[in-house]
Amino acid sequence: MLKEPCPYHKGGANHKLEDCRILKRYFDGLRLKKDDQGRDKSDDKGGNKEDEGFPAVHDCYMIYGGPSTQLTMRQRKRECRKVFAASMAVPQYLNWSSTPITFNRDDHPDRVVAPGVYALVVDPIIVNTRLSKVLMDGGSSLNIIYLETLDLLSIERAQLQPSAGGFHGVVLGKKALPVGQIDLPVCFGTTANFWKETLTFEVVGFCGTHHAIIGRPGYAKFMAIPNYTNLKLKMPGPKGVITISSSYQHAYECDVECVEYGEAIENSTELASNLEAHVAEAPEPKCHAGSFEPAEGTKKIPLDPTAPTTRR
Repeated sequence: MLKEPCPYHKGGANHKLEDCRILKRYFDGLRLKKDDQGRDKSDDKGGNKEDEGFPAVHDCYMIYGGPSTQLTMRQRKRECRKVFAASMAVPQYLNWSSTPITFNRDDHPDRVVAPGVYALVVDPIIVNTRLSKVLMDGGSSLNIIYLETLDLLSIERAQLQPSAGGFHGVVLGKKALPVGQIDLPVCFGTTANFWKETLTFEVVGFCGTHHAIIGRPGYAKFMAIPNYTNLKLKMPGPKGVITISSSYQHAYECDVECVEYGEAIENSTELASNLEAHVAEAPEPKCHAGSFEPAEGTKKIPLDPTAPTTRR
């Protein structure tokens, strides 16, 4: 029947039944309807029943920068060889990579307030001091610490090493120059199960509301996995998985402090800009009566041969 002329297009149809567009649309509709019913009966209750399929990709955007911007041509070639090297017959696994890390309902708090809105702020031990406001920022390519925090840790500034260069991202369009860099021991966990590593921090001279910021280098060093919904951080340890928990109350307080500090800086910057503009646009001060000064090009005119010479 499929090889015969199409019966749905009468009156001179020149195609076969298997090529009929009406028949193809009909069976395509049946297939989509069946797929929708299969999704409705699936166990995935979080799926979208009105999903129209995999989206068509037209563009691809990426964010780049960080330490790679400071590499020389020789260093960049060396890095390129490592990235595009041939696959090894025997994989080289990182330490602690055999420990599985999962999140389930045991990690779920009693209530989740605005998932993804609040930052993950933890309290590791840096040197020998527990800092309660360390931001875990997976979008940062650097570990950052403030001079004020070094003063709290009683670290002399003479211990700082020269930094490779500046970085971007603090203020859009402006480059931040670190004072230097320093290696500090960072410890997560408890006395029963802990992991300690040495991280390299870029030391900055401006103030911040957190004690320090641990970025992707810190994540990679500790093989840490964050969960921004439950506000938890997990990493492997010598006696099992180490779980670092935060609270929505603490995250809320840090968020309010960041907003207030940012608005204060913005207001002070706007005030300084307005003052500079006001001074620049201020008119020249007017001369008071009795403070007349002659203009250029004056000449002497004798009004009376017996009187002193007068300027005009």
